[in-house]
Amino acid sequence: MRLTSAQHDRACGVLLASAVGDALGAGYEFGSAAYDGWPAMIGGGLGGFAPGEWTDDTAQAVAIARVAMTGADLRTTEALDAIAAGFLEWYAGDPADVGIQTSHVLGLAGRDATAAQLTAAAATVHERSGGRSAGNGSLMRTAPVALAHLDDPAALVETARLVSALTHHDPIAGEGAALWCLMIRHAVLHGELPTADDVLPMRDGAQADWGAILNEAETKPPSAFTENGWVVGALQAAWSAITHTPVLEPMPCRHLQDALATAIGIGHDTDTVAAIAGALLGARWGASAVPQEWQAPLHGWGLPLAGHAAGASALVAAATLTVGGGRPDGRGWPTAARVEYGEWEAAGTCVPHPLVRDVWIGDARGLDRLPAEVDAVVSLCRVGPDQAPELVSHQVRLLDSVPDDNPNVDFVIDDAARTVLRLRDAGHRVYLHCVAGQSRTPTVAARVAVLDGVPLERALREVTAVLPGARPQGWLVEALTRTGAPSGGGPGPR
Repeated sequence: MRLTSAQHDRACGVLLASAVGDALGAGYEFGSAAYDGWPAMIGGGLGGFAPGEWTDDTAQAVAIARVAMTGADLRTTEALDAIAAGFLEWYAGDPADVGIQTSHVLGLAGRDATAAQLTAAAATVHERSGGRSAGNGSLMRTAPVALAHLDDPAALVETARLVSALTHHDPIAGEGAALWCLMIRHAVLHGELPTADDVLPMRDGAQADWGAILNEAETKPPSAFTENGWVVGALQAAWSAITHTPVLEPMPCRHLQDALATAIGIGHDTDTVAAIAGALLGARWGASAVPQEWQAPLHGWGLPLAGHAAGASALVAAATLTVGGGRPDGRGWPTAARVEYGEWEAAGTCVPHPLVRDVWIGDARGLDRLPAEVDAVVSLCRVGPDQAPELVSHQVRLLDSVPDDNPNVDFVIDDAARTVLRLRDAGHRVYLHCVAGQSRTPTVAARVAVLDGVPLERALREVTAVLPGARPQGWLVEALTRTGAPSGGGPGPR
């Protein structure tokens, strides 16, 4: 299925925002730490996680994503066996935290179980528990299924049920996973949150009254859904948090951050509710709406890929390959060691920022001639692992094309600039670049200067003067102007 640039950003946001929600929520699970209304990557929690480390929610999603990113039809025996093998590989590593029901199933099935054997073990655990196996453990990991079958809702529903049944025999668990995947699909394709009418007709024959379930979540406050350890309660908690959190101007995509804060504030199974909510929020607002400050510490089990660390970049890479049917994008990202831009690349400019200390600015070929003291890079274009080896690296999605390809442009410019200064203030020497250093680089570099106390007109004038051929596109300058004077624009209560 061919996606627009904005749809692709939203698809990448599904895995990324879900993992961010998981890692943010981990430290507060079941009251592990006091919550003041705004989350931070504090780590800890029931599993003693490192700050930014994802939990079993994302680890199991990664096991699915590793198969989905090959382009496989996840309904096949081979694909389901591979997913089952991933679950069992993760479980064999003695994870710090794992749901009781999932642990029982994986332990009963044995290390080398097939998907069929795992599904049979789930049925046995269901019977032994007196018919109680509708936990939230299959819903929390289901997001990759939505990306694998964006073009076929019927296949999506079938796959969600099959993958759910690997550990959760109760059909209600599979129905919840399928419904959430349909909601994710709608948001990715249409750039809006779904209504019940958008997704429920695709769920004919369901055992639960999902229309009533969604309506209850929309009419009751998030605080009503503290019993969120099972599939219905977790889904309602996530949906209530999303729908009750206001979308505010001037940067509406901050709804992603605000709604994750609401979801974690519900309490109890905070990492799981935030992971579920994050998948849909990422589908609505895109990977570009996830603050770099939350992306930077992200890490966890299972997803090194072609030189990408097992963090934010790897999750975006997995989503890119999944929606591309296992193929990289037109320039070879994420599998290429270097991303080449041909005629668009400039000669290799890397110059000191004229107004901000310890910051350099330039183009993609400037990566090959960095000063020795530079140890961090903020890239406003895709680069491969060989282009910024052994450096602290951030890749920011800002396309030098048309405004419609950049629905979160104001936020992205501001967040990228704040990332540069945050790195600088932490003692790094930072290189900021795009492909040619002519439009995106001067735009963000000017915002860096504004945040450092320089008037906008002077910032633009002096930045463009040191970059050969610099001439930011008008709509980027308009966005830069809209961001205004410095204010608290990063993660944190407004």
